[in-house]
Amino acid sequence: MDHSETYHYHVMRRAIDAIDAAGETHLSLNALAAEMNMSPAHFQRLFSTWVGVSPKRYQQYLTLGHAKTLLRDRFTTLETAQAVGLSGSGRLHDLFVRWEAMSPGDFARDGAGLTIYWGWFDSPFGPALVMGTDRGICGLAFSAEAGAEPTMADMTSRWPMATFVEDPLRLRPWATAALGMRGETQLHMIGAPFQLKVWEALLTIPSGHVTTYSEIAQAIGNPKAVRAVGTAVGRNPVSWLIPCHRALRKSGELGGYHWGLPVKRALLAWESARIDAQEIT
Repeated sequence: MDHSETYHYHVMRRAIDAIDAAGETHLSLNALAAEMNMSPAHFQRLFSTWVGVSPKRYQQYLTLGHAKTLLRDRFTTLETAQAVGLSGSGRLHDLFVRWEAMSPGDFARDGAGLTIYWGWFDSPFGPALVMGTDRGICGLAFSAEAGAEPTMADMTSRWPMATFVEDPLRLRPWATAALGMRGETQLHMIGAPFQLKVWEALLTIPSGHVTTYSEIAQAIGNPKAVRAVGTAVGRNPVSWLIPCHRALRKSGELGGYHWGLPVKRALLAWESARIDAQEIT
Protein backbone atom coordinates (compact mmCIF):
# COMPACT_ATOMS: atom_id res chain seq x y z
CA MET A 1 0.00 0.00 0.00
CA ASP A 2 1.57 3.28 -1.09
CA HIS A 3 1.58 6.51 0.88
CA SER A 4 -1.48 7.98 -0.85
CA GLU A 5 -3.56 4.85 -0.16
CA THR A 6 -2.50 4.87 3.49
CA TYR A 7 -3.47 8.54 3.74
CA HIS A 8 -6.87 7.87 2.15
CA TYR A 9 -7.51 4.99 4.56
CA HIS A 10 -6.84 7.29 7.50
CA VAL A 11 -9.16 9.95 6.12
CA MET A 12 -11.97 7.47 5.52
CA ARG A 13 -11.55 5.96 8.97
CA ARG A 14 -11.73 9.38 10.60
CA ALA A 15 -14.75 10.34 8.50
CA ILE A 16 -16.61 7.13 9.38
CA ASP A 17 -15.75 7.62 13.06
CA ALA A 18 -17.11 11.17 12.93
CA ILE A 19 -20.30 10.09 11.17
CA ASP A 20 -20.87 7.25 13.63
CA ALA A 21 -20.20 9.46 16.65
CA ALA A 22 -22.86 11.89 15.43
CA GLY A 23 -25.50 9.16 15.71
CA GLU A 24 -28.79 10.17 14.12
CA THR A 25 -27.57 13.73 13.57
CA HIS A 26 -26.46 14.04 9.96
CA LEU A 27 -23.29 16.05 9.43
CA SER A 28 -23.12 18.52 6.57
CA LEU A 29 -20.53 18.18 3.85
CA ASN A 30 -18.89 21.41 5.02
CA ALA A 31 -18.66 20.19 8.62
CA LEU A 32 -17.14 16.82 7.62
CA ALA A 33 -14.70 18.42 5.21
CA ALA A 34 -13.56 20.90 7.85
CA GLU A 35 -12.98 18.07 10.33
CA MET A 36 -10.86 16.26 7.72
CA ASN A 37 -8.95 19.48 6.97
CA MET A 38 -10.06 19.40 3.33
CA SER A 39 -12.08 21.53 1.01
CA PRO A 40 -15.67 20.31 0.60
CA ALA A 41 -15.09 19.50 -3.09
CA HIS A 42 -11.91 17.49 -2.44
CA PHE A 43 -13.44 15.56 0.45
CA GLN A 44 -16.60 14.80 -1.56
CA ARG A 45 -14.52 13.42 -4.44
CA LEU A 46 -12.36 11.29 -2.16
CA PHE A 47 -15.30 9.96 -0.17
CA SER A 48 -17.37 9.21 -3.27
CA THR A 49 -14.43 7.45 -4.93
CA TRP A 50 -13.98 5.09 -2.00
CA VAL A 51 -17.61 4.56 -0.95
CA GLY A 52 -19.35 5.07 -4.28
CA VAL A 53 -21.85 7.65 -3.01
CA SER A 54 -21.76 11.06 -1.38
CA PRO A 55 -21.26 11.53 2.39
CA LYS A 56 -24.91 12.65 2.66
CA ARG A 57 -26.17 9.51 0.93
CA TYR A 58 -23.87 7.29 2.98
CA GLN A 59 -25.22 8.67 6.25
CA GLN A 60 -28.69 7.56 5.24
CA TYR A 61 -27.45 3.95 5.38
CA LEU A 62 -26.34 4.35 8.98
CA THR A 63 -29.77 5.15 10.37
CA LEU A 64 -31.33 2.77 12.86
CA GLY A 65 -33.92 1.65 10.33
CA HIS A 66 -31.43 0.60 7.69
CA ALA A 67 -31.02 -2.95 8.99
CA LYS A 68 -34.78 -3.45 8.91
CA THR A 69 -34.87 -2.11 5.36
CA LEU A 70 -32.17 -4.58 4.38
CA LEU A 71 -34.09 -7.43 5.94
CA ARG A 72 -37.24 -6.41 4.09
CA ASP A 73 -35.72 -5.60 0.70
CA ARG A 74 -32.46 -7.52 0.53
CA PHE A 75 -33.03 -10.64 2.56
CA THR A 76 -31.69 -13.63 0.66
CA THR A 77 -32.22 -17.32 1.33
CA LEU A 78 -28.94 -19.14 1.44
CA GLU A 79 -30.32 -22.03 -0.59
CA THR A 80 -31.05 -19.65 -3.47
CA ALA A 81 -27.63 -18.06 -3.19
CA GLN A 82 -25.97 -21.46 -3.31
CA ALA A 83 -28.10 -22.56 -6.26
CA VAL A 84 -26.99 -19.64 -8.40
CA GLY A 85 -23.33 -20.07 -7.51
CA LEU A 86 -22.87 -17.24 -5.02
CA SER A 87 -20.33 -19.06 -2.87
CA GLY A 88 -16.79 -18.84 -1.62
CA SER A 89 -15.51 -19.90 -5.02
CA GLY A 90 -16.98 -16.76 -6.62
CA ARG A 91 -16.39 -13.08 -6.08
CA LEU A 92 -16.85 -11.46 -2.69
CA HIS A 93 -17.15 -7.71 -3.28
CA ASP A 94 -14.48 -7.17 -5.96
CA LEU A 95 -12.18 -9.72 -4.38
CA PHE A 96 -11.58 -13.29 -5.44
CA VAL A 97 -11.36 -15.49 -2.35
CA ARG A 98 -9.98 -18.99 -2.31
CA TRP A 99 -11.06 -21.06 0.69
CA GLU A 100 -9.14 -23.86 2.36
CA ALA A 101 -10.12 -25.39 5.70
CA MET A 102 -8.05 -27.13 8.33
CA SER A 103 -8.86 -30.74 9.07
CA PRO A 104 -10.78 -31.45 12.31
CA GLY A 105 -7.71 -33.23 13.66
CA ASP A 106 -5.52 -30.20 13.11
CA PHE A 107 -8.07 -27.98 14.84
CA ALA A 108 -8.26 -30.30 17.84
CA ARG A 109 -4.57 -29.70 18.46
CA ASP A 110 -5.29 -26.01 19.11
CA GLY A 111 -2.92 -24.96 16.35
CA ALA A 112 0.02 -27.04 17.62
CA GLY A 113 2.73 -27.13 14.97
CA LEU A 114 1.30 -24.12 13.12
CA THR A 115 3.24 -20.92 12.53
CA ILE A 116 0.88 -17.96 12.30
CA TYR A 117 2.27 -14.68 11.00
CA TRP A 118 0.69 -11.39 11.97
CA GLY A 119 0.80 -7.68 11.28
CA TRP A 120 -1.22 -4.48 11.65
CA PHE A 121 -2.60 -2.72 8.59
CA ASP A 122 -4.62 0.42 7.95
CA SER A 123 -8.29 0.04 7.08
CA PRO A 124 -11.16 2.50 6.75
CA PHE A 125 -12.80 0.79 9.73
CA GLY A 126 -9.84 1.27 12.04
CA PRO A 127 -6.56 -0.61 12.51
CA ALA A 128 -6.86 -4.18 11.25
CA LEU A 129 -4.94 -7.13 12.64
CA VAL A 130 -4.25 -9.65 9.88
CA MET A 131 -3.01 -13.16 10.65
CA GLY A 132 -2.09 -15.91 8.25
CA THR A 133 -0.30 -19.20 7.72
CA ASP A 134 1.66 -20.20 4.63
CA ARG A 135 -1.70 -21.24 3.13
CA GLY A 136 -3.68 -18.02 3.56
CA ILE A 137 -5.29 -15.52 5.91
CA CYS A 138 -6.64 -17.20 9.04
CA GLY A 139 -7.55 -14.10 11.02
CA LEU A 140 -8.73 -10.54 10.39
CA ALA A 141 -9.85 -8.40 13.30
CA PHE A 142 -10.70 -4.74 13.88
CA SER A 143 -9.46 -3.00 17.01
CA ALA A 144 -11.74 0.05 16.79
CA GLU A 145 -13.38 -0.54 20.19
CA ALA A 146 -11.18 -2.99 22.06
CA GLY A 147 -7.75 -1.57 21.31
CA ALA A 148 -4.65 -3.28 19.96
CA GLU A 149 -3.59 -5.39 22.97
CA PRO A 150 -7.02 -6.93 23.76
CA THR A 151 -7.58 -7.61 20.04
CA MET A 152 -4.23 -9.39 19.79
CA ALA A 153 -4.96 -11.40 22.96
CA ASP A 154 -8.39 -12.36 21.62
CA MET A 155 -6.99 -13.68 18.34
CA THR A 156 -4.00 -15.55 19.76
CA SER A 157 -6.23 -17.28 22.31
CA ARG A 158 -8.08 -19.03 19.47
CA TRP A 159 -5.01 -21.13 18.64
CA PRO A 160 -3.08 -21.25 21.92
CA MET A 161 -0.57 -23.88 20.81
CA ALA A 162 0.48 -22.08 17.61
CA THR A 163 3.70 -20.12 17.20
CA PHE A 164 3.04 -16.45 16.42
CA VAL A 165 5.56 -14.44 14.41
CA GLU A 166 5.26 -10.76 13.54
CA ASP A 167 5.86 -10.52 9.79
CA PRO A 168 3.65 -7.95 8.02
CA LEU A 169 5.75 -8.11 4.83
CA ARG A 170 4.84 -11.77 4.35
CA LEU A 171 1.13 -10.94 4.72
CA ARG A 172 1.11 -7.67 2.78
CA PRO A 173 -0.03 -9.03 -0.63
CA TRP A 174 -3.02 -10.85 0.90
CA ALA A 175 -3.79 -8.00 3.33
CA THR A 176 -3.60 -5.35 0.61
CA ALA A 177 -5.97 -7.35 -1.61
CA ALA A 178 -8.38 -8.01 1.27
CA LEU A 179 -8.49 -4.49 2.72
CA GLY A 180 -8.39 -2.81 -0.67
CA MET A 181 -11.11 -5.14 -2.02
CA ARG A 182 -9.27 -5.92 -5.23
CA GLY A 183 -7.20 -8.77 -6.59
CA GLU A 184 -7.05 -12.19 -4.99
CA THR A 185 -6.50 -13.48 -1.50
CA GLN A 186 -6.47 -16.91 0.13
CA LEU A 187 -8.21 -17.99 3.32
CA HIS A 188 -6.99 -20.74 5.61
CA MET A 189 -9.91 -21.36 7.93
CA ILE A 190 -9.16 -22.93 11.31
CA GLY A 191 -12.21 -24.06 13.24
CA ALA A 192 -14.39 -26.92 14.43
CA PRO A 193 -16.51 -28.73 11.80
CA PHE A 194 -19.76 -27.00 12.89
CA GLN A 195 -18.09 -23.58 12.79
CA LEU A 196 -16.72 -24.24 9.31
CA LYS A 197 -20.23 -25.05 8.06
CA VAL A 198 -21.56 -21.78 9.44
CA TRP A 199 -18.67 -19.74 8.04
CA GLU A 200 -19.04 -21.35 4.62
CA ALA A 201 -22.75 -20.48 4.67
CA LEU A 202 -21.87 -16.85 5.43
CA LEU A 203 -19.78 -16.75 2.26
CA THR A 204 -22.89 -17.37 0.17
CA ILE A 205 -24.60 -14.14 1.28
CA PRO A 206 -24.15 -11.62 -1.54
CA SER A 207 -22.63 -8.25 -0.78
CA GLY A 208 -25.29 -5.70 0.11
CA HIS A 209 -27.70 -8.39 1.32
CA VAL A 210 -28.41 -9.92 4.72
CA THR A 211 -29.78 -13.08 6.27
CA THR A 212 -30.85 -14.25 9.74
CA TYR A 213 -29.33 -16.63 12.23
CA SER A 214 -32.30 -18.98 11.81
CA GLU A 215 -31.85 -18.96 8.03
CA ILE A 216 -28.22 -19.98 8.45
CA ALA A 217 -29.24 -22.81 10.78
CA GLN A 218 -31.75 -23.98 8.18
CA ALA A 219 -29.16 -23.79 5.39
CA ILE A 220 -26.64 -26.00 7.20
CA GLY A 221 -29.29 -28.63 7.93
CA ASN A 222 -29.69 -27.95 11.64
CA PRO A 223 -32.72 -25.63 11.99
CA LYS A 224 -32.91 -25.91 15.78
CA ALA A 225 -29.33 -24.81 16.31
CA VAL A 226 -30.00 -21.07 16.09
CA ARG A 227 -28.17 -20.26 19.32
CA ALA A 228 -25.17 -22.39 18.32
CA VAL A 229 -25.14 -20.68 14.93
CA GLY A 230 -25.06 -17.29 16.65
CA THR A 231 -22.07 -18.41 18.70
CA ALA A 232 -20.25 -19.69 15.60
CA VAL A 233 -20.97 -16.44 13.76
CA GLY A 234 -19.49 -14.53 16.70
CA ARG A 235 -16.37 -16.72 16.63
CA ASN A 236 -15.66 -16.09 12.96
CA PRO A 237 -11.92 -15.30 12.93
CA VAL A 238 -11.87 -13.58 9.53
CA SER A 239 -14.03 -10.47 9.72
CA TRP A 240 -15.35 -8.79 6.57
CA LEU A 241 -14.11 -11.52 4.20
CA ILE A 242 -16.31 -14.09 5.97
CA PRO A 243 -19.23 -11.65 6.27
CA CYS A 244 -20.64 -12.31 9.72
CA HIS A 245 -21.81 -8.66 9.74
CA ARG A 246 -24.56 -9.71 7.28
CA ALA A 247 -26.32 -11.90 9.88
CA LEU A 248 -29.23 -10.13 11.61
CA ARG A 249 -31.96 -11.05 14.03
CA LYS A 250 -35.41 -11.86 12.62
CA SER A 251 -36.68 -8.55 14.00
CA GLY A 252 -34.21 -6.65 11.85
CA GLU A 253 -32.09 -5.67 14.84
CA LEU A 254 -28.35 -5.80 14.25
CA GLY A 255 -27.70 -8.28 17.03
CA GLY A 256 -24.13 -8.40 18.29
CA TYR A 257 -20.82 -8.01 16.55
CA HIS A 258 -17.54 -9.19 18.00
CA TRP A 259 -15.63 -6.06 17.00
CA GLY A 260 -18.33 -3.57 17.97
CA LEU A 261 -21.65 -2.46 16.51
CA PRO A 262 -20.21 0.77 15.03
CA VAL A 263 -17.98 -1.37 12.79
CA LYS A 264 -20.94 -3.60 11.84
CA ARG A 265 -23.06 -0.58 10.92
CA ALA A 266 -20.22 0.87 8.87
CA LEU A 267 -19.63 -2.40 7.00
CA LEU A 268 -23.31 -2.78 6.12
CA ALA A 269 -23.59 0.86 5.10
CA TRP A 270 -20.48 0.66 2.92
CA GLU A 271 -21.76 -2.44 1.14
CA SER A 272 -25.22 -0.98 0.57
CA ALA A 273 -23.75 2.22 -0.79
CA ARG A 274 -21.52 0.31 -3.21
CA ILE A 275 -24.37 -1.87 -4.47
CA ASP A 276 -26.71 1.09 -4.97
CA ALA A 277 -24.01 3.03 -6.77
CA GLN A 278 -23.43 0.11 -9.14
CA GLU A 279 -27.15 -0.15 -9.84
CA ILE A 280 -27.37 3.56 -10.64
CA THR A 281 -24.47 3.36 -13.08
